[in-house]
Amino acid sequence: MNQVATGYPSTISSETGRLEYCLYARKSTESDELQALSIDSQIKEMKEVGMGKGLDIVEVRQESHSAKDSGQRPVFNKMIEDIRKGMFNAILCWAPDRLSRNTGDLGAIVDLMDQGLLREIRTNGQIFTNSPNEKFLLMILCSQAKLENDNKGENVKRGLRAKCEMGYRPGVTPIGYLNEPTGIKGQRRIFIDPDRAPVIKKMFEKVAYEMKSGRDLYRWLNYEINFKNRVGKGLALSTIFRVLTNTYYYGEFEYPVGSGKWYKSNCDPIISKELFEKARTNLSTAPKKYGTKDFQFTKLITCGSCGCGVIAEEKFKRYKNGTVTKYVYYHCMKVMGKGCKELYIREDELLEQLIGLMDKIDFNRKGTFEKLKQEVERFNKFSEIMSGGDTKKISSKRADIKSYAKYVLREGKPEEKRELLSNLQTKLILKDKTISTEDDHEKGKE
Repeated sequence: MNQVATGYPSTISSETGRLEYCLYARKSTESDELQALSIDSQIKEMKEVGMGKGLDIVEVRQESHSAKDSGQRPVFNKMIEDIRKGMFNAILCWAPDRLSRNTGDLGAIVDLMDQGLLREIRTNGQIFTNSPNEKFLLMILCSQAKLENDNKGENVKRGLRAKCEMGYRPGVTPIGYLNEPTGIKGQRRIFIDPDRAPVIKKMFEKVAYEMKSGRDLYRWLNYEINFKNRVGKGLALSTIFRVLTNTYYYGEFEYPVGSGKWYKSNCDPIISKELFEKARTNLSTAPKKYGTKDFQFTKLITCGSCGCGVIAEEKFKRYKNGTVTKYVYYHCMKVMGKGCKELYIREDELLEQLIGLMDKIDFNRKGTFEKLKQEVERFNKFSEIMSGGDTKKISSKRADIKSYAKYVLREGKPEEKRELLSNLQTKLILKDKTISTEDDHEKGKE
């Protein structure tokens, strides 16, 4: 909290011998100064000193801000500015380190004393005036405070290095591990979490062997297995990527990150380094943009449970004899409704259902007929060539669009199927692994 308590504004003449004090109280936000007197205690103590000495305290100013870096304290900066304006000519504070722990702010204070604008600094038990010895002592005390502050920082770094060399990584233990509830702080043993570690390992395996993406893992963790972290929340996509790039899971860590200094952890690894490297390689391979893979029936069907679109994905099954079979599954995108439980449907099942629906589906007759006309002309030309010109031609006018659509769905190439279905004018709904028209779906809800 930063606060300026305005008392009795005045302009001090340089010729007067009267001292008018600004009581300045500060408490740092840094942990290494938690033992310093609180702001209220500083103000109370120094007001009693002022009353006992008959000091004229014009204003009380206070702030909670570190004095480690120069020019970063707004209340202190305003106090220096007001001293230059002549609002007061003395400072009352608990100790010199309340004023400064850096050379920049200390230089500003000493400069004001050299100019005669700041005539006195009074602390609990010491007085500093514009004399060489007292200014020198003030600088020594403030420099000593800076030295202590710097040494504490070095001690913390040395302690962290020692901790790393013992195999303890500073910071929060990654998901998949648990800390020993008792023991020496900073040296508590780390155990593998029996509930979450297998899932973490499976994440790496899915990326390494099944070429899954971060989004695939997100859907798997949050919608299929309902995975939760230690505080009962699902994993965000950013957290999933942090897990997949965390070397701690195979037993090594870098500290500080980017320093190039690596340490061995003192806990059991969840995965091997080979699995980590394979997963990282697959993860760093630039995938196709989401939604650009050409599946036959995407962008045509709506989920009957939540209203999202239906997308497709490939799955590969490896057999013991080394053969691999590819399957394509269609399912809800699960964007609008996180709790959507709509089941997956295989592409071959979906195809048979679509063929059965052709008699109920409306097409853009112009677009479909033009394609059908081209196919008929191509067939007639092929037949004429093969028979030497002695064949009866088929008329495109008598051709049945619905029969043609069924033929394309059964025998056509993927691009021919997509071109045909782009002319659909009937909305298709996927519900309980069954494809139906929107009209039939609405009737079923009645």
